[in-house]
Amino acid sequence: MGTNYKILLAEDDENLGFMIKDYLELNNFKVVWEKNGNLALQEFFKQEYDLCVFDVMMPEKDGFSLAEDVRKINPAVPIIFLTAKTMKEDRIQGFKSGADDYITKPFSTEEFILRVEAVIKRSYGRGTENVEKKGLYQLGSYEFDYQNLSLKRNNVAQHLTRKEADVLKILFVHKNEILPRETALKIVWGNDDYFTGRSMDVFITRIRKYLKDDPRIQINNIHGIGFKMIIDEL
Repeated sequence: MGTNYKILLAEDDENLGFMIKDYLELNNFKVVWEKNGNLALQEFFKQEYDLCVFDVMMPEKDGFSLAEDVRKINPAVPIIFLTAKTMKEDRIQGFKSGADDYITKPFSTEEFILRVEAVIKRSYGRGTENVEKKGLYQLGSYEFDYQNLSLKRNNVAQHLTRKEADVLKILFVHKNEILPRETALKIVWGNDDYFTGRSMDVFITRIRKYLKDDPRIQINNIHGIGFKMIIDEL
């Protein structure tokens, strides 16, 4: 079943992570393995996945927080949590964070593969092939093609650099809400130091110019906090 299905694995345990990745690949899944939550979020932001498998206890960003951030980018992608915890409260929190399944360690590899296949099968027919998953977004009167680095309006296309597309995508993902500056910097650049902050300001200015022909779209600076893209859909 695994052919052509791409899985993002976030697991900080070296031995377990290697074992899971190896076994998934033996079953013809494509796997990208990251060892902390922040790296996994950066990876998910820039590629499309059919399934996420997240350990709950990880450094820098735990699995629950990671799932909540992933759901902002793609509400439909299925998520499986891995955890050593067995408390009812943890399972409830897991499902509230968007889990499609919850596997308690230790587990057999055979059971794990069966659970992965079951979640993928259940996910079909519920919108996993929607417009956002294909990297196409509607911003007011603009069509934004993230994968092909294009912003089009009235059949006139503006080519974007990869960083411009990354910044525009994260603004859109958080449209009509405040996007913390540190969040944008860590996802797009991987760190939030002074120099990357100044670089992001330049990209925000460029994107404002690209979107200037539609007055329904605004990108506001929220002083000391971050940015807010407002799109008036009316």
